[in-house]
Amino acid sequence: MALFVLCTWQVAAHGPLRSLDERLAKALTASSGLGPALLPSPAAEFFADLGNMAVALPVLAAVLGWVAWRERRAGAARWWLPPLAAAVAMALVPALVAPVKALIDRPGPPGPLADGSGFYPSGHAATAAVAYGAAVLLLRPYLRRPPTRRTLVGAVALLNLAVGIGLVRRGYHWPLDVFGSWCLSGLLLWAVWGLLRRNRSR
Repeated sequence: MALFVLCTWQVAAHGPLRSLDERLAKALTASSGLGPALLPSPAAEFFADLGNMAVALPVLAAVLGWVAWRERRAGAARWWLPPLAAAVAMALVPALVAPVKALIDRPGPPGPLADGSGFYPSGHAATAAVAYGAAVLLLRPYLRRPPTRRTLVGAVALLNLAVGIGLVRRGYHWPLDVFGSWCLSGLLLWAVWGLLRRNRSR
């Protein structure tokens, strides 16, 4: 929460972090800069698209349905709670992101959406982080081997990193837009994780 407040303050007040943020964005999007080395343009577009609700929500919905089926089949008393917690977290993404976007009203970076405003925080980055992150939290109890769990968590973390870089690389968002969304998403996932742990212990 502290990091999210710091990022929001810096973006709104045009602070030093915002200036650094804009320089970093230029380096990531310039054809001769860091961006192409991290992600070529087609790959950046692909990963940026993974933050679309049309892509992320079906993935989470499939995991929600499977976990609900497994929990109910196992006779769990509150089989509905883990899927519901993840669904509520996902529903909170637009409910939290949209008001902040309207309040900060940050202009977009140079690129295809440069004439727009309301770019902070990134809805795509938050959607990807919560959808794929909540799916991992729901699946973890069914992965008995710790290496498998760590591999899945690491893969989803790398996926979200690629989504964030893709959004910046393609000029859809500033880096702080993405980082602020990750901070906000981390709070939602932390709440889901805590609820799932308490439910499992019971």
